[in-house]
Amino acid sequence: MKHQERPYQRIENYGIIGNLETVALVSLTGSIDFMCFPRFDAPTIFASLLDSTKGGFFSVEPQMGEYSSKQLYIPGTAILLTRYFSESGIAELTDYMPLQASGDETDSTIVRKIKAIRGDITFKVHCAPRFDYAEAKHEADLKKKKNEIIFTAINDGNVQLRLIADIPLQLKRKDGYAEFTLKESEIAHIVLQAVRKDHKGAFEGINYYAHDTYHETIAKWREWVGKSTYKGHYGELIQRSAITLKLLTSARYGSVIAAATFGVPETLGGSRNWDYRFTWIRDAAFTMYAFLKLGFYDEATNFMNWISSLCTESKLQLLYKVDGTKSEAERELKHMDGYKGAKPVRVGNAAATQLQIDIYGELIDTIYIYNKSYKPITYEFWTLIQQQVNSVVAGWKLPDHGIWEIRNVKREFLHTRLMCWVAMDRAIKIAEHRSFPYPEMEWQAVRDEIYNDIYHNFWNEELGAWVQYKGAKTVDASALLMPLTHFITPLEPRWLSTMKVIDRDLRLDVLIYRYRNHLERIDGLDGVEGTFNMCSFWYIEALAKCGEIDLAVESFEKMIGYANHLGLFSEELGMKGEHLGNFPQAFTHLALISAAVEINKQMSRR
Repeated sequence: MKHQERPYQRIENYGIIGNLETVALVSLTGSIDFMCFPRFDAPTIFASLLDSTKGGFFSVEPQMGEYSSKQLYIPGTAILLTRYFSESGIAELTDYMPLQASGDETDSTIVRKIKAIRGDITFKVHCAPRFDYAEAKHEADLKKKKNEIIFTAINDGNVQLRLIADIPLQLKRKDGYAEFTLKESEIAHIVLQAVRKDHKGAFEGINYYAHDTYHETIAKWREWVGKSTYKGHYGELIQRSAITLKLLTSARYGSVIAAATFGVPETLGGSRNWDYRFTWIRDAAFTMYAFLKLGFYDEATNFMNWISSLCTESKLQLLYKVDGTKSEAERELKHMDGYKGAKPVRVGNAAATQLQIDIYGELIDTIYIYNKSYKPITYEFWTLIQQQVNSVVAGWKLPDHGIWEIRNVKREFLHTRLMCWVAMDRAIKIAEHRSFPYPEMEWQAVRDEIYNDIYHNFWNEELGAWVQYKGAKTVDASALLMPLTHFITPLEPRWLSTMKVIDRDLRLDVLIYRYRNHLERIDGLDGVEGTFNMCSFWYIEALAKCGEIDLAVESFEKMIGYANHLGLFSEELGMKGEHLGNFPQAFTHLALISAAVEINKQMSRR
């Protein structure tokens, strides 16, 4: 079912709202162009971000002639304001999703408050849901007495939408419409509630959403933000990144997704289009590290509960659905055109079946921080960790697909080997700190063997750097984690030499490529990549650790200038500084937090 074609927005022209179960992306023009239901990893109900004619959207458009617009968040919250400016008036749209208790029956509500600030302004609202990745048909029923439209998906399983408003609603070709004029200072509300068809809870009326949920939602977000123990520079910036990470975290399960979207291209018009709406062990562990550094201990505890149930498996998978089950096989949505024609549009992620041994290092490092700085882990949990360490002992020499998920070849990657060392080192530290029994001689011997292997066998004397994989002649930005994980002192001559090579081969001012794919075509994919935002923040953190505080501060402040108008980042930056890849990306925001915390620590010492 098609709708009128809508122009694609730039990837960075979006803000994010959510309720800790799912999220929605709101454009600078006030259109919701992406949302999944009932969870982050469920099918979409709006996806015009990925197909401008079939994807579905929910727009609010002031009829003001030519106008400009701006967006901002209510400070300390995920409540988003979009303002419209023209000669004929000023209008304001407030978007948010009320937070619910994690045990409540799953539903997701979007509240849209529309206000004429200056002048009498006419608005047009168009709600065009397209269920199940725009593949399912739906029915629509207008209940005029209740001023309500019920959208029911026919063949997608169990999804229903309820649109209510305090202005008249219309139904046209199974889409919801409204056209109305607000006098200066008048306000209208329109609410979309996504529920399962078998929803048994009582539906609230429009007055509840108009008068109660706004201040409740502000209070809940500020209560959460107030738990932070961070005191230092860049407080507001760190807070926005923390809120973004929280929006990508499931209140129900404790897991955190890598990014809000799927299919948003890393190369415009290209095929590097992946689904990031899953919980990668690596990304989630790093996210919990950021939460722990900021004092958000409940999130870390919930994640520990989530991961402990998975650790009963003999070997961890790389990624999971938010409920801890295995993800479906990767497939293409062939009916979707893709963002500005970038095909294929994929859902699911084939990386789930890859071997990536590094995940044990990131995970056990986070458990080490949790045990050291917040709450002692139980012996029962320790026995589960031992199983994961045994996987490292047995498999650390194996080639794998690495942090960058190379699809066409396995290698002995430096980052993987580094994280195997981290896994052994942190596990030993946990055991000795807590006096847990462990095979001391075996584990220490493996740790030392890995260390020597990295120090000697990944060093390229001709290049003067530790290289991407054993035998390579090129560097990789993931080497920046060597001093950050305390494998090497940042003043080690070999590290300073490696930094010089990264400077020369991967850096453009504060922008860092993860590797130079055009030299070896190591990932086997077409298209030229942009620079990786998280690698830029790794570089900045490494500068701070090396004592280059002034340069780190300057680089950090330059880098945050590449954020969008709301302080949000995608995965990459393109040739013109445009955002590329899934949006917003957790890895970038947690790397930003980590870099800012390190800068603040070094500045305080100085």
